[in-house]
Amino acid sequence: MNPTTIEIIGTVLFACAVLHTFMVKKFEHLAHKYPEGSIGENIFHFLGEVEAVFGIWALIFTIAYSCIEGFVVYDEAHKVIGGAIHYLESQNYTEPAFVFVIMCIAGTRPIILLAEKIIGMFAKLLPMPQKMAFYVSALILGPLLGSFITEPAAMTVTALILLDYFYSGDMSKKFKYATLGLLFVNISVGGTLTHFAAPPVLMVAGKWHWGIGHMLMHFGYKASIAVVVATLCIAFMFKKELTGKLEVKAKHENYMVPTWWMTMTHLIFMGLVVYTAHHMVVFMALFLFFLGFATVTQEYQDTIKLKESLLVGFFLGGLVTLGSMQAWWLKEILTKMGDLTLFFGATGLTGITDNAALTYLGSLVELSDSAKYNLVAGAVTGGGLTVIANAPNPAGFGILKGSFGEEGISPMGLLVSALFPTFLCILAFQLLPSFGP
Repeated sequence: MNPTTIEIIGTVLFACAVLHTFMVKKFEHLAHKYPEGSIGENIFHFLGEVEAVFGIWALIFTIAYSCIEGFVVYDEAHKVIGGAIHYLESQNYTEPAFVFVIMCIAGTRPIILLAEKIIGMFAKLLPMPQKMAFYVSALILGPLLGSFITEPAAMTVTALILLDYFYSGDMSKKFKYATLGLLFVNISVGGTLTHFAAPPVLMVAGKWHWGIGHMLMHFGYKASIAVVVATLCIAFMFKKELTGKLEVKAKHENYMVPTWWMTMTHLIFMGLVVYTAHHMVVFMALFLFFLGFATVTQEYQDTIKLKESLLVGFFLGGLVTLGSMQAWWLKEILTKMGDLTLFFGATGLTGITDNAALTYLGSLVELSDSAKYNLVAGAVTGGGLTVIANAPNPAGFGILKGSFGEEGISPMGLLVSALFPTFLCILAFQLLPSFGP
């Protein structure tokens, strides 16, 4: 390994960003020591936003890059050939933009109400108390739908349903953490039934020629079993809290219920955005048209979640900026691991870096078919361990964090709560057979 100065700086700042995510509660505590509305309070509140962490350190990295390599370097033809601007333009920010757009669309009233109806219909078929049946349905159907509407959309829809129905004041914090860990793990593996929905799969599917059939026979059915078993286990662990009448928060009262054609229009917009997910110019244009439609039909809409979605996009943009600077040490590690070591190594490394970045780096080196499987299986298995492990996690984090009180969500609490469903995924991906070539 012969890293450049800028790569070393990028890795150090990346490590600082990871440590920062574990310290956000301390910054929130410091914010309360300043007068309400003061500059000091606002600064520490900003530093205490998990979604802002990687964006902050990406800015520091950009400044450092500018000091070392220059802000922008031109050739004789006045073409940009170096400097911080050249580096930023060489990165792909399509995924952060896509997550921002799909979160805004998926978090609208017509989509949420449709998802609730589907989950409610499935819940009626289960021989369980109403509240437990709805909980099980939401945490099975929601994540598995991520294979078709994309994981960020599935995370947004499922998290909003959990917020309305289960994250009320009478549910214990232990239940909330267990559900959060289960949600993150289920979303991470639930998108593997297809080759276009989960970011870590999307990064390699084209190059490795993985289609829907391959994903279903090697990953999808195993993930589905793990999701069902983990959800049932957690539900029965908290059966006392999941008894009684299913109640929704007051926000659903006095709603103007969207008509079928409004819901269909939302689904068409979502489908077109998913279809054009690799073309930022197209899906951003579609999003502008969607905002126009939402404005015209605003009496049937909730407030579009622009702030929450922008914060998640900011988080992922910072992760992209710092992530490519980690290739010098990640590639070296990946190429020297055996298959089983690679699986557990990928599971662990995903906890400290985005799993899509991990599989992308794996696609840059020659790997055997078994190594490819273990890399991706490990990456999706570890996708619920931390908020940075999987691209949709910041979306769920941002939606649910207000339910955990002033201290917010503890990174260690999330890690511990995700261990059990992660263990079940390890068993599924390592013990269940694959079918086909």
